[in-house]
Amino acid sequence: MRKVRVKVEEVLRERGITQTELAGMAKMRQASISELSNNMRNSINREHLAKIADALEIDDISELLEIVK
Repeated sequence: MRKVRVKVEEVLRERGITQTELAGMAKMRQASISELSNNMRNSINREHLAKIADALEIDDISELLEIVK
């Protein structure tokens, strides 16, 4: 079965940004960023993805998500 994997941690590492910094930039709880970064969530809030994409100026959703087998 395929799964959706959130790539927030990779993006943060590439950009030299911490989860706490992203939480402030996206106006989200750091715990939410952590859960997404560690792929601990069974569902993904589209509003959260939009806030993260906006904060990181991401226009291509494939920078944040991928489908894995």
